[in-house]
Amino acid sequence: MTTRLQCRSQSTKARELDPKTTTSSYIVCFDIDANGILNVSAEEKTTGSQNKITITNNNGRLSKDQIEKMVGDAERYKYEDEEYKKKADARKALEDYVYNMRNIIRDAIGPNLSAAEKKKFEDAIVEAFQWLEGNKFGEVHEFEDKMMDLESICKPIITKMYQ
Repeated sequence: MTTRLQCRSQSTKARELDPKTTTSSYIVCFDIDANGILNVSAEEKTTGSQNKITITNNNGRLSKDQIEKMVGDAERYKYEDEEYKKKADARKALEDYVYNMRNIIRDAIGPNLSAAEKKKFEDAIVEAFQWLEGNKFGEVHEFEDKMMDLESICKPIITKMYQ
C-alpha cells in the first residue's frame, strides 16, 4: 500500500525574507510492506533533493529463542492437548445425545409408549443432565460409559415409539 501526500513547508530563512513567495513543495510517500516495515521517502520539488527513511517496529516481537521455546513447549504438551480434546469430544457427544433425546421426548411422544416407559425415558434424561453437571472434567471412558448406559435405556423405547 502506498500513500502519497503533498505538503507545503517553509524554511526558517525563507520566512524571514518573504513567506508568500518562498514556499517549497514536497512529495512524501509512505509505503508499508507485509512485514509492517514503513518506508518513507520525501522529495522537494524545486531542488529535486530526496531523502528516505525505513522505520521498523522490533518492540513486542519474539526473538528466535523465544519462538523455539514456544515450539518446544507445544511439542511437549501435544499429548496433553490431544487427551483434553478427546475428553471434550466425548463430553460433547454425550451432551448432544442427551439434548437430542430430550427433544424427542418433548416433540414426538408416540401413542405406543406406556406411562412407565415415558417416565423411565424422562428420568434417564434428567439423571444424565445431572451427571453432566457434576462431571464437567470426567475421563473419556466415563463419558463413553454414560453414553452406553443412556443408549441402552433410550434405544428400545425410541424403537417402540416409532413402530
